[in-house]
Amino acid sequence: MLFFSLPLLAFGSGDVYIVTVEGEPVVSYTGGVDGFSATAIDLVEEMDITSESVTSYALHLEKKHDALLDSLFEVGTYKKLYSYRHLVNGFAVHISPEQAEALSNTPGVKYVERDMKIKKFTTHTPQFLGLPTGVWPTRGGFDRAGEDIVIGFVDSGIYPKHPSFATHNTEPYGPLPRYRGKCEVDPETQRDFCNGKIIGAQHFAKAAIAAGAFNPAIDFPSPLDGDGHGSHTAAIAAGNNGIRVKMHGYEFGKASGMAPRARIAVYKVLYRLFGGYVSDVVAAIEQAVLDGVDILNLSVGPNSPPTTTKATFLNPFDAALLSAVRAGVFVAQAAGNGGPFPKTLVSFSPWITTVAAAIDDRRYKNNLTLGNGKILPGLGLSPSTHGNKSFNLVSANDVMLDLSLLKYNPLDCQRPELLNRNKVEGNILICGYSFNFVSGTASIKKVSETAKSLGAAGFIVAVENAYPGAKFDPVPIDTPGILITDARKTKELIDYYNCSTTRDWAGRPISFDATASIADGLAPILHKSAPQVALFSSRGPDVKDFSFQDADVLKPDILAPGNLIWAAWTPNGTDEANYIGEGFAMVSGTSMAAPHIAGIAALIKQKNPHWSPSAIKSALMTTATTLDRGGRPILAQQYSETEIMTLVQATPFDYGSGAVNPKAALDPGLILDITYEDYIRFLCSVPDVDPNEVLNITSSACNSTAGLPADLNSPSITISHLEGTQTVKRTVTNVADSETYVITTRMSPEIALEASPPAMTVLPGASREITVTLTVRSVTGGYSFGEVLMKGDRGHRVRIPVVAMGFNS
Repeated sequence: MLFFSLPLLAFGSGDVYIVTVEGEPVVSYTGGVDGFSATAIDLVEEMDITSESVTSYALHLEKKHDALLDSLFEVGTYKKLYSYRHLVNGFAVHISPEQAEALSNTPGVKYVERDMKIKKFTTHTPQFLGLPTGVWPTRGGFDRAGEDIVIGFVDSGIYPKHPSFATHNTEPYGPLPRYRGKCEVDPETQRDFCNGKIIGAQHFAKAAIAAGAFNPAIDFPSPLDGDGHGSHTAAIAAGNNGIRVKMHGYEFGKASGMAPRARIAVYKVLYRLFGGYVSDVVAAIEQAVLDGVDILNLSVGPNSPPTTTKATFLNPFDAALLSAVRAGVFVAQAAGNGGPFPKTLVSFSPWITTVAAAIDDRRYKNNLTLGNGKILPGLGLSPSTHGNKSFNLVSANDVMLDLSLLKYNPLDCQRPELLNRNKVEGNILICGYSFNFVSGTASIKKVSETAKSLGAAGFIVAVENAYPGAKFDPVPIDTPGILITDARKTKELIDYYNCSTTRDWAGRPISFDATASIADGLAPILHKSAPQVALFSSRGPDVKDFSFQDADVLKPDILAPGNLIWAAWTPNGTDEANYIGEGFAMVSGTSMAAPHIAGIAALIKQKNPHWSPSAIKSALMTTATTLDRGGRPILAQQYSETEIMTLVQATPFDYGSGAVNPKAALDPGLILDITYEDYIRFLCSVPDVDPNEVLNITSSACNSTAGLPADLNSPSITISHLEGTQTVKRTVTNVADSETYVITTRMSPEIALEASPPAMTVLPGASREITVTLTVRSVTGGYSFGEVLMKGDRGHRVRIPVVAMGFNS
């Protein structure tokens, strides 16, 4: 037996690699190995993980993994972290680069990739989405909405003591035998994390430990959320209804999950300091599917497209999710926070529902009234200055103590001991906005604490320069305060202050005569120009490879609220400096948008328990709206040429099919369904993809009739390179009563779009095929956008967005 003799590996040296090997995983094994019967399934409830066939075949795969490693390497020179047996056939192993090279050249090994880091994509929205009046009543009211549906959260854990997850004010949760997940015990309290509402709780950190990134004192070796992100996303999707959001003695309304009666299954893979690792995430996804979740919420994703495969769709992460979808699990994933720039998505595959982030109709504004009568707009979720009176202004720059050396920046107002209390007390303190606020080492919360400890009447944080990466959100505080985000308005403030401040010959202030008052910013302003696509939300087009070639897949898929979302927080959470120690947080990100879709998908699954994940995705997409609350086209936040935020008309690369409409999604009329075999045909049709690569990653072979990527029966049509004329077909299935549909098309003039038949009657449960033809009329060098619209005589409206770029043939 040949061994590769290498030094013993210490954690932190070497790397973690994800390896796939020959042989089908449990989910797709159709037989053929002597002594092991078939285990392939179509729906997750059909997989009995305790059955002899499943357990014996899974053990067989694990033994093969161990035998392979033992045949190559000496004991102690490697450490296997996970055996993946159910969704993919492979393992994660901690080895040296030399061992990885040897492994990749070994017969039977199909794929070796160094583990990648993942990151997170960091309330009023149930009302904004129409759930209490339009959806929950049809699901038995909020106390039944999502009943017995299990949503799995692959995230940073959960804070189980939060009222959003409590059970003492709800009807008891009964047992749910089909869910087979376990509850880990808190090592400190020796109590498990589950209470009926939280039905499972596990953590995955073997790769993080092997990489030397895990610190148990900080990262918590349990499902406990040490970040805040996981508790927040779980509460958005499935938190209890009517939870009062209180901070600093003020109430900011009531929070609720989209499906408040749904069960929560926690799979912790994200940690405070470093994020997480793909191999831990794949293990968590496999366990979640094995446990029997119905929905998976992924507010996480890789930092960039995979580099070792030809296609972005072909990597262990997406392959595991494809197997999860095959097993009947709906997957919602955050689009990413790389907007507003094109091709910044980190969720690529058509079997995943990729969610963009919207600004909803609630905005928090405030203003500062200067003594010269000027009113400066800003952000400040705070009370007004006492009695709505004006107070003198003092700049931190003018009230520094002598000990305020350059070790700290006193203008940030983060350390009260650097400022002269006698000069600050009773006045409004003006502070500067530095890069420390962007990096997270300074916070508005800390400014508020500084002002309060010095007896200030209030504070102003003034932005003088543009900082890349700066995201200005209102922060709830108990001290009158405002953030002036417009540098031009800051200049007006500084000019007024300097003109009104008397100084001696050395420039030292003698008297502070500038005055101002801060308005009450606690009440939100409701806008009809909602939703809008948030500036940070990642944009399409989707890419098919690491060279960022456009893919024939529309991404993102759908738009959901993701800006300034109130939800549960963990008191020891460190993800947002402004909410340390708080029980709630108002956070923005596509991380917040994805669980809205996960929760709404749970409501659809509750109504239609036998629908496939692609049917649920179709219902969400074909019923989405492209109009805002005022009936105008949805706008997207974008940068102008001078890097000023502006609004432009949104396109499918901003919002996919449009903004989610939960009531319509529960009754879509028609759906477009996709099978696992359809997805394999899609992968085989992607240009320049090696069929062996498809086989290596998915364990499924390509046949000879590959077709084109746009042939996939998805609820959108995308052709990134259209020459002459191309015809695609879509099959729709009626999930309502018999209905006659009139089919129309709309498209930018440079491309002709036709659909046939012009009308059709579809019987209950029946399917009909639609032929869509696109023809290039003129070449513009850019994408054209349109739609195929099916209007039924019973009121159903089914819309398929169409995206194409024409080329000369």
